[in-house]
Amino acid sequence: MEAFDPAELPELLKLYYRRLFPYAPYYRWLNYGGVTKNYFQHREFSFTLKDDIYIRYQSFSNQSELEKEMQKMNPYKIDIGAVYSHRPSQHSTVKLGAFQAQEKELVFDIDMTDYDDVRRCCSSADICSKCWTLMTMAIRIIDRALKEDFGFKHRLWVYSGRRGVHCWVCDESVRKLSSAVRSGIVEYLSLVKGGQDVKKKVHLSEKLHPFVRKSINIIRKYFEDYALIGQDILENKENWDKILALVPETIHDELQRGFQRLHSSSQRWEYLRKVISTPQNMKNDKCGPWLEWEIMVQYCFPRLDINVSKGINHLLKSPFSVHPKTGRISVPIDFQKVDQFNPFTVPTISAICQELDVVSTNDKDKQEHEAESESKHRVRDYKKTSLAPYVKVFEQFLENLDKSRKGELLKKSDLQKDF
Repeated sequence: MEAFDPAELPELLKLYYRRLFPYAPYYRWLNYGGVTKNYFQHREFSFTLKDDIYIRYQSFSNQSELEKEMQKMNPYKIDIGAVYSHRPSQHSTVKLGAFQAQEKELVFDIDMTDYDDVRRCCSSADICSKCWTLMTMAIRIIDRALKEDFGFKHRLWVYSGRRGVHCWVCDESVRKLSSAVRSGIVEYLSLVKGGQDVKKKVHLSEKLHPFVRKSINIIRKYFEDYALIGQDILENKENWDKILALVPETIHDELQRGFQRLHSSSQRWEYLRKVISTPQNMKNDKCGPWLEWEIMVQYCFPRLDINVSKGINHLLKSPFSVHPKTGRISVPIDFQKVDQFNPFTVPTISAICQELDVVSTNDKDKQEHEAESESKHRVRDYKKTSLAPYVKVFEQFLENLDKSRKGELLKKSDLQKDF
């Protein structure tokens, strides 16, 4: 992967917005088939420019206006906000209180820094392939619940460009949800509770809610490789003491003695499972299989940023935005291949600009005799770079949205015929 130098960002962004940004599918997404009048025109975009200059309440009449503005501004970051009652660019002319956020996708933001108390390999903004498994588990757990427990069909997962993932739920009915309902959904999906001072963040009982049971079954598939081998969570006393803090004191001595005799996290984990389920320990109500589940959930379960999801007017970084620190593109993730997704092989802006350079040089000879329009030229440009497979994932997602919209329209027209 081409090394990224932040000093080159302004020049790279110019090229990216001029020739590589996938405007057509992007507009097709946010226009939602043009079914609702002014849906795209009333959408807020916000641009962060060089030196953290932040411009909110941008809005555009059509794809061409969006393109022109992005090529003029070359934003370091693009955020997408709500669809408002009026055009956001004219919000200052609307009388006080009338300018209201009306609709937005239901979004989720999962950030690796929220797991710093349970990952040993990295901290703060750093990630590696060992802790990335946390994101894989988070995507699997949240996606299953959104699909099966809530019946949401259109879920787009996107890599943030640095240390996390975002989910955009785009069903028509979901975009209309109130803030209170959004809060309820996030609440349902949250099991790890309490700030940095709270040691034990998960409380379960023997009777598990189906959502919790199914989530634990997903964690179980990854737990040994991720927690016991990769993170080695019971490697030494300092680490196993953190786990002892999550189980009743009555079994601490027994666990300490056993842990000292054993030689690996896997052995110690098996020993812990045995101790919490002996008839002697099960007699006191504090011991039982749920202790094992609580530890698994505390160490592996998704940690959502609640505020991002519940506010309709909350902004979230746009797909295909560029991360100014890593240079990585915020690309859609193919859910079918979520276990293979590797944040370190995501294309950087320097890499795709370099690829375009090579392609352009090769194409020059062919094109000397053909005059081509800029837009026709660009349509094919991202397809010639390593961004292409990610745009394809995005287009497949749009295809499904279209199909479902056409299905709804047919249903409506059939109903009308019946009267």
